[in-house]
Amino acid sequence: MIVVCTIHHFRAHPDPMKKLLIGASVLTMLAACSTVPLEESAAPPADRAAVDISAQPLRVPALSALPETPVRPLQGRFAQADWASLPGWAADDLHHIWKGFINNCKGLMRPVSGSLALPARAAPRVWQPVCLAASQLGLGPDAGGEAVRGFLQAQLQPWRVLDGAGHVAQNTVTGYYEPLIHASRTRGGAYQWPLYAPPDDLLTVDLGSVYPELAGKRIRGKLEGHRVVPYDTRGQIAESGDPPRVIVWANDPVEAFFLQIQGSGRAQLPDGQIIRLAYANHNGRPYSSVGKWLAQQGEMPLAQTSMQNIKQWARRHPDRVQEMLNVNQSIVFFSESPTKDPELGPKGAYGIPLMAQRAIAVDTAFVPLGAPVFLATTYPATKRPLQRLVFAQDTGGAIKGAARADFYWGFGDEAGAQAGRMKQTGRMWVLWPAGAGAPTAR
Repeated sequence: MIVVCTIHHFRAHPDPMKKLLIGASVLTMLAACSTVPLEESAAPPADRAAVDISAQPLRVPALSALPETPVRPLQGRFAQADWASLPGWAADDLHHIWKGFINNCKGLMRPVSGSLALPARAAPRVWQPVCLAASQLGLGPDAGGEAVRGFLQAQLQPWRVLDGAGHVAQNTVTGYYEPLIHASRTRGGAYQWPLYAPPDDLLTVDLGSVYPELAGKRIRGKLEGHRVVPYDTRGQIAESGDPPRVIVWANDPVEAFFLQIQGSGRAQLPDGQIIRLAYANHNGRPYSSVGKWLAQQGEMPLAQTSMQNIKQWARRHPDRVQEMLNVNQSIVFFSESPTKDPELGPKGAYGIPLMAQRAIAVDTAFVPLGAPVFLATTYPATKRPLQRLVFAQDTGGAIKGAARADFYWGFGDEAGAQAGRMKQTGRMWVLWPAGAGAPTAR
């Protein structure tokens, strides 16, 4: 929690009366100082729900159409490297990477706004010649690995990621995935656990546009009279007589809960239809571990608090399930979107659909979104090398520091099993346009 005494910007609201109420609320907060949660988020919901550019052809604008914006300083440093120094680079099977590279170029070719409320992005002007060359190469989405490798080596330069002191960065690599739950659009039988759309009264306040040191940070709340107060907790929403709109009702509370932790997932309806539940927003409350709570309650050792063990506990204690869930005050709200390409996952903070085992979440204070990265780590709970080209396309509240990464494993139970075991050590190299100097951010 942080005491915020001055609030300078609210998202525009179409209702004039709401605007007046928000203005009055700001004056009240200026006079009295309200305590509201400060949150470090990924992209704002509008970015995550952007038009699906993956379905559109790559269009590379002229360099003159990409306006220059001020450089956003990165906290780390970079050391130029050669391709031979990347462990396992020659062995990385790049057969399906071209689709990911082209999609990433579609994101890179969007002009940046320069807003400090958004995570730092790779500079479009630097990437324009590379993406133009890629669009003219004529390779299909299933292009052979060696043709792609030759293009990348000719166009890009590896830069090893260093920490702020100039030392080689080595950090934790965790994993995440896209789960599948079973749900219904109507409540009944086993389908009793709601997954909500964003509430109409949820307010988001961006702070970075006014305070550069708070870039990427925002607070969430709601109006209570003429005051902005923290938004309702998970427990308060569950007990509310006027809850948000329910998109689907899940048949398992723990699976629905873990889907919220992952931030997105897929739901299979009774008729077999599968829909995607994409991250849309959340209540701004801090995350708390239900596994830690179960251990503190003496219900199971902390080391055994896996999803399966938590599900078994919930079956044995149906009368305490909501009590357990309420320990985590944070709750995620979703939007519904179709699943078109099975190879593509949910959109990350960069607005690009993630490719299984080819995307990572990063700390954009060290690596800008949109940057291709060579990651050197190991498979979960083993010493077997996991060395491959990935794309920095997502962020996360726990992903902090140089070379810190969250590896996207993909969709389903097997991906979930890998993600749940992954807590490895890794290093990374940013792959940047050759001749453009060290990586920069906008």
